[in-house]
Order: sequence, then structure tokens, then C-alpha cells
Amino acid sequence: MNRFRALGLTAITRQATSAGFFRQQSRTLPRATAIGVLQRAYNTATAQHLPPQTLNGWACFGKGEPLKKAEFPLTQFDDDSVDMDIICCGICGTDIHCIDSGWSPTNYPAVMGHEIIGRVTRVGKNVKHLKVGDRAGVGCQCGSCHQCTNCRDHKENLCEDHAIWTFNDHWPNGDTTYGGFSDRWRGNKDFAFKIPDALSSVDASSILCGGVTTFAPMKRFGVGKDSKVAVLGLGGLGHFGVQWAKALGSEVVAYDIVPDKAADAKALGCDDYVLVNRPEEMERHMDSFSHILATKIINKSWDDYFSLLKKNGTFIVCDIPEVPLSGLNALTMAAKQLNIAGSFIGSPDDIRESLEFAAKHGVRTWAHKFPMDQINEAIEYVRHGHPRYRAVLTN
Repeated sequence: MNRFRALGLTAITRQATSAGFFRQQSRTLPRATAIGVLQRAYNTATAQHLPPQTLNGWACFGKGEPLKKAEFPLTQFDDDSVDMDIICCGICGTDIHCIDSGWSPTNYPAVMGHEIIGRVTRVGKNVKHLKVGDRAGVGCQCGSCHQCTNCRDHKENLCEDHAIWTFNDHWPNGDTTYGGFSDRWRGNKDFAFKIPDALSSVDASSILCGGVTTFAPMKRFGVGKDSKVAVLGLGGLGHFGVQWAKALGSEVVAYDIVPDKAADAKALGCDDYVLVNRPEEMERHMDSFSHILATKIINKSWDDYFSLLKKNGTFIVCDIPEVPLSGLNALTMAAKQLNIAGSFIGSPDDIRESLEFAAKHGVRTWAHKFPMDQINEAIEYVRHGHPRYRAVLTN
């Protein structure tokens, strides 16, 4: 009977009463029956006190199909785990690629979403930086080996042995990872980040992927007050790129093909806005940029873009199109001593720094908000390039 006492007499009495245990009037129940009633009462009361072990997510069950709501198991909780109820989740181009199996075959059913903000509901005993009630965020990555050279050098996003992605992947125990198009998330503490009070949940959500993807290379390649930065593509990533570069003290010029984004470019902090399909505008900043941040590879030749860089300039590729890039001009690269670099999301340190930097310098997400149950409308909105400049789902 000790376990009944441990649960609490009030809960047991309530359950036993509803089961009719105290309505037997003068008849004495057999011992086995009495224990059975109390056992059922204990099981019911215990279940009411257990944390949820499943999530209700919006899953894609086949290539390009609309998402459907379904229940999936959460991974096993351990001493390094964080549970949270999801507040909101941004929609990223990567989600669309995976719905469509655009980069590689997706393992369906899959619950996408990797710009997750939630309210912490439970933490394992090894979790020190978060407590119940805190807001936490999770980006594209939710695990790494912690042992390889890159992990030991705080470059977990480049983990050589076992990077774990927030959806369409597996935890070390074999459980499937499910993303933020859902009502709850459970995962490892090392990839769950406390959200600064100065950032709203919607503002913070897209920084976890789209934001850090543009912040990390600017930090790595030394963008600062003596820099002049071109941002190719004023979209979801580009609108962050402009804000980071301006906050770092740089001169910033945005390049796109949409004329009516000029006012947005100015509001975001751009010093100029150039339409790449107008040759006379492309000539305005020839041989002048220290850095080009390519958030969208707009259909021009590499020489067109290399002509914008000054000697020893750096071209940073953040866009991942579904078709290979080709046509690099080695002569121009060598003659101007250009640096061509890629950048892949960001490390946990990068994410923490980007959140703090955004909170301090007023970098914000320009977002359209959708209720979670309007997810299919939101997906199509993003698929057709309508957001100015992110879409965020809210629970």
C-alpha cells in the first residue's frame, strides 16, 4: 500500500470514490476486490500526473502532399532532455524542400519545422541553463557526437560523425526526430537555447535558422565598420543579412529582381537597392564590395557577381538550390584573388550569440503569422514566395 500513500490519499480517495469503492454500503468487499479497485484508482491517478509521451504533429505522408495531423511518440526522456510545449515555429525553405523530397528522398511520414520556440515543461537533472517556465528555442540541428575535431572546436554544425537533424532523422537510440509543426518537442539540452526576454517568440523563431545562417558567416569573415556588403536576394535570409550587416556598422546594398522591395530595403537599413536585371543599375557598385552574401543565386553569370567584388573580396554562398552551381571563371577568381566560401547554419555558440546580438541591436523577424491549423495554407504561401519575409506558425 506504500505506493498508494506516496501518490497521495486525496487523489486515491477521489478515484476510489468515483469507482464506487465507498458506495458498497454495509457489504464488506473481498480483499482481492478491494485491492483491485485501489489498483485501478492508482493507475488512473498516476496517469494523470505523468508527462505526455506523444506529440500531435502536422505530418507529410508523401512527396508534395498536404500535411495531416497525426500522433507520434516522443523520444525517451533522460537526464539530458528538455520537454517543451511549442509556442510557435517558423517555416523555412528547407521544410518545403523536404516536403517535396527536393534535395534527397524524405523518409515519410515526417513532421517538419526547425525554427521552434516553446515553453519548458520538464528538464532532466543535467540541464542547468533552462528551468520549467523558461522559453527555449531549437533550430535545424538537435544533436552531435561531441567527440570529433569539429565538435571539440565548438563547430558542432560540422560534426563529422553523428550530426542529428531536428526532423527526418534519428536519435542515437533509433527513435525518429520530429520537428516543430507540432504541439510539443523533446530533445537534447545542448541544442535547446534560452530565449532573451527582449525578443518576442516570433522574432526569435526564425533567427534559429534563417537568422544564424546569415549571422555566422558575417562574424566568421570579419564583417564590420570598414566593410561594404552586398546581399543577393532580399528574402527570408536576405532581410536578416541586411540587418546584421547594418548593425555591424557596414555599408549595405541589397540586390533583387522585384522593384517594389525598394521601400522594404530602405526600412531594413540598406544604403542602396539594385535590380539585377537592369544593367545600368548593376554598374553602380562595380569593384567595391568587400563581401557578397548570396542568400539567393539570382540567374546571372558568376562574372556578373565577381565584378562587384573588389580585390581580395569574399563571396559567401548561403543558398542551397536544387540544381548544381556551374560556370565559375577561374581566371577572374585568380586575378582578383577572390575568396569563395560556403556557410552552413551555425554552431550552438553562433546561435546563442545571434540571439543576444539581435536582442541588443534590434534585429527582428519580419513575419506573417498563421495559426498552426492553417499550416497547409501557410506552406503554399511560402512555396510561392509571398512572405515579406518569413512565415511563422503559432499554437
